[in-house]
Amino acid sequence: MSRRSQERKAELADRLAEAGKVSAKKPGRPAKAGRPKELFVPPRGWVGAGGGRVGYLDPPTMWRATTVQACGMWPFAAGSGSPMTGVPLGQHLFTGATVCGDPLNWFTRARYISNPSLFMLGMPGLGKSTLVNRMLIGLAATGVVPLVLGDLKPDYADTVRALGGQVISIGRGRGGINVLDPGAMGAAAARIGGQAGDVLMAEAHGRVLNMVAALITIVRGRPMDDHEQSVLSAVLHHLRERTVAGRPVLLPDVLRVLTEGPDRVRAVTLDRGDDTRYRDAVDPLHRSLLGILDGPLGDTFASETSTHIDPDAPAVCIDISGIGEADTQLTAAAMLAAWSDGLGTVAASHALADAGLAPRRWFFTVLDELWRPLRAATGIVDRIDALTRLNRSLGLGDAKITHTLKDAEALGTDADRAKARGFVERAGMVVCAGLPKAEMEDLGKIVGLSRREIELVSSWSSPPGWGVNGDNEEPPGRGRFLIKVGGRPGIPIKVAITEAERHLHNTNLRWTTNEEAVERATALAAGQVARASQEGAYVLPAQEEAYDRPGAADPEAAAGRRTA
Repeated sequence: MSRRSQERKAELADRLAEAGKVSAKKPGRPAKAGRPKELFVPPRGWVGAGGGRVGYLDPPTMWRATTVQACGMWPFAAGSGSPMTGVPLGQHLFTGATVCGDPLNWFTRARYISNPSLFMLGMPGLGKSTLVNRMLIGLAATGVVPLVLGDLKPDYADTVRALGGQVISIGRGRGGINVLDPGAMGAAAARIGGQAGDVLMAEAHGRVLNMVAALITIVRGRPMDDHEQSVLSAVLHHLRERTVAGRPVLLPDVLRVLTEGPDRVRAVTLDRGDDTRYRDAVDPLHRSLLGILDGPLGDTFASETSTHIDPDAPAVCIDISGIGEADTQLTAAAMLAAWSDGLGTVAASHALADAGLAPRRWFFTVLDELWRPLRAATGIVDRIDALTRLNRSLGLGDAKITHTLKDAEALGTDADRAKARGFVERAGMVVCAGLPKAEMEDLGKIVGLSRREIELVSSWSSPPGWGVNGDNEEPPGRGRFLIKVGGRPGIPIKVAITEAERHLHNTNLRWTTNEEAVERATALAAGQVARASQEGAYVLPAQEEAYDRPGAADPEAAAGRRTA
């Protein structure tokens, strides 16, 4: 034994003896004979040279990888509990784990939710449409067809173009929708034929009736009477039976039938041969239809559909950004017409797939700025509810986006407010961006939020700090969201967009400088030229509008000028 070891052994013996003396001196606690006091050893060792003192160690760097990438370390891996099924959305705000999710995959694959729907709330400018854009891109990559039915800013048109989809413009001088056109449902019914075709045509009739009733509700500011819907249904049946195949039925045709008063329509009014009773029954409906045709909605809904939805398109966006902010009636009517036409296309696609005439496709619809049509007129919430309630049976996922629950509270009747709150209650996923604390308290009564979740989301609604050097500071809540599913704890995430997403999605486009606008227009024109060169033809946008304008030159000559 070395001299150093002998000294350490003697020092330890002295300390044991000292410990025994101290214990014996304490009153009421005499030292027990034959059982020496156990020496207390500090957890980090003795202080001093050779005492084995251990200093604090820095925590090791944490790395995350899949079981494929780090398969040799699999027995020692620990999961974070974040969902990994669906579109990659961002990182967990506290653990840094990747969080994936979307209504369709959480309904079909993960079985986390029982209804493939998402309801999103948040203050403006915090990234709601950015998160939905990411879902659109991820779902399109798996074969799902995104449908943006009423793009108001537009937030999604560039994304749909980048996906190779179809963008349809609606507004005065831009394009219109014939609400009496059965669209894709009528074409699918004719193609299927038989009893299944008749069933689909009856469904198309119901959608047309629902849409015309919605327009009348917007013009009147109140719902239609029950007998008026019966009269309108009889008029539509009369027109379908007597209109030449291939000729679309228009709203002016409905006025003509009401004026003529055929027997089928008179029977519904119970006029009993009295012309006065008939006029009393149909005149309110007649006046409302005149209000549509001669009022702010006439230019958009009185003529044929300018561009039909392509059922085979990989993505579709109906752009209504050309309608003015103050034109609330036309905005609400255009949104409802777009929803009706788009959901009719979904129903037609599934009917064709059921008949074995087309492959099965899934769809994901985006209903942004939900507060606009809700405030248009009393009873509009019933029309939206009728259009969207059966999405689970239609193979359809949807995302409804609005600012706060106050949008629903602003509705005119208690029944409408209750139905609007039902949109949140029925949603499989509820996503919250920054909201004031009072708003989160109200939402917690419907969704079930903990005190910590309410405080977290409320902190995201704070404004940015004052930048001392003039730099643009982002609000603290931008890109941060809380995902709630039933009674589960919420998942807070942080979304960081890529450069590609940043170029596709800019909600502040009107606030860009002239230089940025020129660069953007140049890049867009270059993309159009590149795509046209691949197809072997190109025409400048101004020339294309001139050739498509009514009364333009000979179509064959115009087609020749289009070819490069």
